[in-house]
Amino acid sequence: MKTQKFRLLGAVALAASLACGSAVAAFPEKSITLVVPTAAGGANDAMARVIGQAMSAIVKQPVIVDNKAGANGAIASEYVMRAAPDGYTLMLGYIATHAMNPALQKLRYDPVKDFEPVGMVGSSATLMVVNPAVKASSAKEVVAMLKAAPDKTSYASAGNGTAPHFAAEMFKLSTGTSMLHVPYKGSAPAITDTLGGQTQVMFPSLFTAMPYVKAGKLRAVGVAGPKRSALMPDVPTLQEQGIADVDVSQWYGIFAPAKTPKPIIEQLNKVLNEVLADKSVVKRLEDHGAEVSTMTTDQMRTYVAQEQVKWKRVVQAAKITAD
Repeated sequence: MKTQKFRLLGAVALAASLACGSAVAAFPEKSITLVVPTAAGGANDAMARVIGQAMSAIVKQPVIVDNKAGANGAIASEYVMRAAPDGYTLMLGYIATHAMNPALQKLRYDPVKDFEPVGMVGSSATLMVVNPAVKASSAKEVVAMLKAAPDKTSYASAGNGTAPHFAAEMFKLSTGTSMLHVPYKGSAPAITDTLGGQTQVMFPSLFTAMPYVKAGKLRAVGVAGPKRSALMPDVPTLQEQGIADVDVSQWYGIFAPAKTPKPIIEQLNKVLNEVLADKSVVKRLEDHGAEVSTMTTDQMRTYVAQEQVKWKRVVQAAKITAD
């Protein structure tokens, strides 16, 4: 009797394994949704559409970009966390959703435990920009302006716990200045109000800011990083201007829900890295200020864990709070 029972259990397990293997082999059989945690029209949205279009051409299935802005990326993150772990719902996560915001406040998702990293897309330097009406042509002159008229200037961010928020607070701490924080639901509305003069200062990614700087609609006054950008070599770093400890490199990656089968994750990683090896894709991303880089799934998992530790230390040292 026991032998028959074990044989039956073995047959069930084998059938389940074969079914799973068959599903993986056929993946993808339908459209894939790529969730973006910010509003349409921003840098994350643009990056997702470039990546999604190229992925679609490889997998021969539509890749649909779905914007779920709000709660500083938590709405999108929770949506993907709860999605079926089958590879058909992915997320363009970035430094805010998977490092800064979780370091800043208690969330209903864990950026490490609740996701399977598919791979890295790339990174972008952080620029300090001002509305052209601001009478300052360098970050040093902005500091002088802020000290001469405290609390008269506001800065826009893509939301609490995002890179523009962190960079601005680190800038204020380093320079001993103050600015009013105006958080938005993503970089698109934040940059719109900075262009319009409702807010005067912002620390967007180069990917977000470059088209507007090139068009003369925003003025770049400094790079919040260790070196100048090759795309804007005339813009000095904040460090060069005597402003220390404001180093924010913004990274972007693709994530799937936890427990997505490893063969599917590996397949998606292969597709993503094939996309990022395409010279036309690289050019489109680099033209906007992003620097393409790739990682294995294990490398990405380690990187996200390290970023968590790094930004928790920054939150404590800079006393950054969720306004």
